Amino acid sequence: MKEAVEIGRNPAAGPDLPDLMARVARGDQEAFASLYDAVAGPVLGLVRRVLRDPAQSEEVAQEVLVEVWRTAARYRPERGSVMNWVLTLTHQRAVDRIRSVEAGAAREHRAALLDRTPEFDEVAEEVETRLERERVRRCLRTLTELQRQSVTLAYYRGLTYREVAELLATPLGTVKTRLRDGLIRLRDCLGVTV
Repeated sequence: MKEAVEIGRNPAAGPDLPDLMARVARGDQEAFASLYDAVAGPVLGLVRRVLRDPAQSEEVAQEVLVEVWRTAARYRPERGSVMNWVLTLTHQRAVDRIRSVEAGAAREHRAALLDRTPEFDEVAEEVETRLERERVRRCLRTLTELQRQSVTLAYYRGLTYREVAELLATPLGTVKTRLRDGLIRLRDCLGVTV
């Protein structure tokens, strides 16, 4: 004889999730292991549908299950089933992860743009340096040839007075005088006050 089948009832009913939650809230590790077995599959499935990244999905699922362990006392049976409560936590955590990843990517993008854009001070400093160079060049053109050569060799090439004199085949005293006169004219041209 065939056995009667009841419609609407699951013959192999799962664990009593509200009872397990109450025990988990009291710190029962065996109850948590049973609850874990009952909800881990749906949790991971929902996270994978939201994130679409297997590695991150496993990480978020683990975070959710740790949160269930830590916050089991917050579950209120009058507000919904255990599975709905766990899946709500799961969805919130998955959406938080998406927002976090997007915010991180946006932050990195902004940082990359800032790295490529010179700061205002750098631009102003570069403009000022160019203007100063042009003023010095213009003032150097007002010197005599010997003054210009002496100043250039001494201050731009770092030669000593004696080396400048040898290079220009000019007496040392003459080079010193031309350098002094040339620097005075440069100072006056550039408007430097002592």
